Amino acid sequence: MAKPSEPQQPKQATSAADDGGSVPAHLFRQAVEQAALAISITDAHANILYANAAFQRITGYGQDEIVGHNESILSYRVTPKLVYETLWAQIQRQRPWNGLLVNKRKDGDRYLADVTITPVVGEAGITTHYLGMHRDVTEVHRLERQVQNQKTLIESVVDAAQVAIVLLDEQEHVLLDNQEYKKLIGDLGKEPAVRLLAALREQMGDAFAKAYDKHRNIAAREVCIEASGRPSRWFSCAISWFEEHDVGADAFYEPLRRHYLLLTIQDISELKRQQEALRINSLRALLSEQERIQSLRETLAGAVYQLEGPLNMLSAAANMMGRRRETGSDLPAASALEEAMQKSREVLETLRACIPDHNGEAAQPLNLNEILADVLKLATASLLGAGIVVEWLPSEGAAMISGHPAQLSNLFKQLISNAIEAVNEQRGGRRELRIACTLFADHLEVFVEDSGPGIADDLRYKVFQPFFTTKGAARQHLGLGLAMAQEVVIRHGGTIDIDPGYHNGCRVRVQLPLAAGGNHA
Repeated sequence: MAKPSEPQQPKQATSAADDGGSVPAHLFRQAVEQAALAISITDAHANILYANAAFQRITGYGQDEIVGHNESILSYRVTPKLVYETLWAQIQRQRPWNGLLVNKRKDGDRYLADVTITPVVGEAGITTHYLGMHRDVTEVHRLERQVQNQKTLIESVVDAAQVAIVLLDEQEHVLLDNQEYKKLIGDLGKEPAVRLLAALREQMGDAFAKAYDKHRNIAAREVCIEASGRPSRWFSCAISWFEEHDVGADAFYEPLRRHYLLLTIQDISELKRQQEALRINSLRALLSEQERIQSLRETLAGAVYQLEGPLNMLSAAANMMGRRRETGSDLPAASALEEAMQKSREVLETLRACIPDHNGEAAQPLNLNEILADVLKLATASLLGAGIVVEWLPSEGAAMISGHPAQLSNLFKQLISNAIEAVNEQRGGRRELRIACTLFADHLEVFVEDSGPGIADDLRYKVFQPFFTTKGAARQHLGLGLAMAQEVVIRHGGTIDIDPGYHNGCRVRVQLPLAAGGNHA
């Protein structure tokens, strides 16, 4: 067994140099002595024969303190026994072993050592020595564990988040997701992120393409996903980009960057339903107020109409008496009648002035499909209660007109209410309501069809006259509903009539001009 002052390896190196090698024998010893890696040589029983300067710096043991002692002087109890058993089993088979050991320095401080032990086999094939090399990797281990802890913490936080989070590469392949996203997969099918990104592309157009190409973040935007046979789902989606530096060797001096897309998805379907319910309730309250005002207008207009008839008769009588007054007879009676007429006209004008005018809402661009859809929502309870089957056929394009939303809503609410009453008059047979909106070159048409008893041909025009009703006095209708509906249509530059060619009930047709720049068929 060689001593540190008489190592066998340099002798072998000397003979190699003598045989023509170019490395001097003393260079091997200097290289080992000056190496930054801790190097030790032991005998076959792990007793230390030699340790270089780096070994002494790492362990704290001087040359005279370590030589002659067993390598176990560095062992610390937290290293599992199985590790040492594996180590010895490997080197006794004359195979190198590499692994991590918790070692103890001279001052008792512990460190993590990355150890490699290589058996030195003699000419007889017997292991004579062991060459040990190790380095202190405590700090590396600490950093690795810190990174792992942070990664675990981030994953835990992401997984516990109440919003769906998904990470995609630039080819939009999903790399990482959380539990909420997995729930979306169960609800919407494979890779909802791809569907949502497609919906954002369609919604934003060129703005999305520019932001995507330049890796710019996109603030939260609402996206609707249609689900077959199920209610639509609404999501608030936001996109964030971040880049990762390539960790490959090729990128050490020339950094390569990869970009990743982080998509956060929040299900706002319930919020949208609440907002829609609030909007419909607000619309219901607005239309209810409009109906109250319309009812007051009907009542006052009816009173004015009823008073104008007798007043006209009195006016005729006053004219007759005026001619008699010219002959000198009935002067007091004629004067009294004329005074009464004057007072009556004043009262009538006062009454007429009390009729509420239409509200002052300004005309604005409207999508009539949305107006009709809202009116149908308002009438849902009545339609369900009457057991009426509804067919709603919106136009393929946006039915854009310029108009007053409250007035138009009341118009079609009146038509649908009339249709429901008509269907309820039928004791048997079909109970159907069909509403269709169709676009033409410069106007649109809305049909409101019901399966009620219909309207006789001789009444097609009379029903639009004030105070004409087919519902009878017992039903307490003044007969101003269709008259005022006609007034709203005319105010919007359109027409309303009853289709004489429809014989399966009643079909009311409303024609309205398209707004400038509106869709065309």
